[in-house]
Amino acid sequence: MLLLGGYRKLVDAAVAELEARGHPDVSPALHYAMSAIDLGATTATELGRALAVSKQAAGKTIAVLEERGYVAVEPDPGDGRRKILRVTELGHAVTRAGEEIFDELRQAWIAQAGADEVARLERTLAALVGDDGVRLDAPGWRHDEG
Repeated sequence: MLLLGGYRKLVDAAVAELEARGHPDVSPALHYAMSAIDLGATTATELGRALAVSKQAAGKTIAVLEERGYVAVEPDPGDGRRKILRVTELGHAVTRAGEEIFDELRQAWIAQAGADEVARLERTLAALVGDDGVRLDAPGWRHDEG
């Protein structure tokens, strides 16, 4: 529960800071979707697979991202029937702002707990997580953005 609490505290602080910096409409789910698109999920089907949601749920997320200017939906040059997804410059700017905020939050943890303690915590968590990394389809990260 402490790990979940730490994650929740960081995410809530990051969302609040993004709002303070002029991005009131960004949620973790939208960030994960933009990351998945940047990592190669260029269609609704691929995005749904990457986020472990249905194609319809991915379509709703895409609609929100497009409406907010974070993602562009463009014709596939190789197949006129398909549409491909691309994160826009605004989407990348929001993602970069979020990364900067997480860096600032990490520095605040260092100021509170000390650099050695935070480094030790990061090493321990890396060992516990292993080489699989963090999955975007973890429970609680999926919800309807529509």
